[in-house]
Amino acid sequence: MQGRDRIDAMLSSGQLERVPANRQHADTLLSQARQHIELAHSGCETDPTGAYQLLYDASRKSLASILENQGLRATSRGGHLAVLDAVTAQLDPPLGQSLRPFDRMRRRRNSAEYPLPNAPGITPDDVRRDLVKAQEFVSLAHKVLDQMRPY
Repeated sequence: MQGRDRIDAMLSSGQLERVPANRQHADTLLSQARQHIELAHSGCETDPTGAYQLLYDASRKSLASILENQGLRATSRGGHLAVLDAVTAQLDPPLGQSLRPFDRMRRRRNSAEYPLPNAPGITPDDVRRDLVKAQEFVSLAHKVLDQMRPY
């Protein structure tokens, strides 16, 4: 299994934990991600910050669905970056390029959630640009769910 050493290290350090592999929950996460994307699309003009948070959450849930299907889950110690690290360890190569926008989106969402003085706000254009990325995360997860075995 690609990335086994990294996953084992993340389990040992407490960034990931083992849970029962659950395809049904993985599918639920993907369904929620699709709903988040629809809401973000409809709300990008009136509430771009909220819409962006939904896009980021859709992206995170998409990647988390891959782990859930394998019986893995990020802990509070590992946080959202553990989701990215665990999926990247297993899918890069060949799909690493597809995962790269996630960390940028995470930082952008965090800057809106915990703004620095004079930090630019999230605009409808930001939402529209990353809406495509969130959709790509859903597609990626859907594509690999059947290929990833329980850990």
